[in-house]
Amino acid sequence: MMYHRALLVYNRSAGQQETLQQLAAVIPILAEGIKELVLFQTSAPGEGEAVCREQGEAYELILVMGGDGSLHECVNGIAALEQPPLIGILPVGTCNDFARSMNLPVELTSAARALMKGQVRALDIGMAHDRVFTNFFGVGLITATSENINPDLKGALGRLSYFISMLQTVRSAEPFSYRMEYDGHSSEGEAIMIYISNGRYLGTRPLPFTFDSLTDGLLDVLIIREAGLPLLKELLSRKIEGEWKPANESISYVRAASIKLITDGPMKADTDGEIYMETPAAVSVKPRYLRFLTGSE
Repeated sequence: MMYHRALLVYNRSAGQQETLQQLAAVIPILAEGIKELVLFQTSAPGEGEAVCREQGEAYELILVMGGDGSLHECVNGIAALEQPPLIGILPVGTCNDFARSMNLPVELTSAARALMKGQVRALDIGMAHDRVFTNFFGVGLITATSENINPDLKGALGRLSYFISMLQTVRSAEPFSYRMEYDGHSSEGEAIMIYISNGRYLGTRPLPFTFDSLTDGLLDVLIIREAGLPLLKELLSRKIEGEWKPANESISYVRAASIKLITDGPMKADTDGEIYMETPAAVSVKPRYLRFLTGSE
């Protein structure tokens, strides 16, 4: 498939030389399927969202070269458009969990080749307050893990830094009181984490959700009541595709389209790895709202 006009949004947080090498690797591949490719380099938070919102409708395709945070920013710009373009991910982040959820290769040039094959899927998008998310919205342990990642380790160890932070954080995880209303049901009690997922991966590891979770019009909700390594093993070990019933009694799993989450005080929320929202929160799903270029099923 040939695209007449595409925008590639990227930043150089990893360093200018590395970014130039990444662009040099993917542009020849993209040029085979794109007549006009416009590059936009971001240098400050919010620029990716702004350019996608202000210029997005002028392009057939927007490519985001970055990680889950860069994608989160750009998708919030694209979702505001009346006629949103196709979205493609060129993964260069630490985890690239949403790219993994779509079965995209996480090696950069392999991802570029997969995108140019032109497999399009309309995917669900989550919404919290007036913001959208691709992968997840969470409070408790997930937020503390993100806050506790050592920036030096993140640069040196990549995805391993996420698991180091989670192992360190889980030992000191404090429970909080919550009430959750979802699709006519309710749940309340104490938890150490509530994780509302649209995607299928967390910290590069597959969660026990089926591939159609990206198109079923529902969010996968995990309520984790107790900390411990058995909990991590239960969550982050690959399961057979199909309906999942947690073996660990400390985990509750429900699926819902609309969720209202109230905690006993305002709590920071992690959204696609970005921490800028708080509870109480209204979280919902926008079924098959945006079109993505994906990997093979």
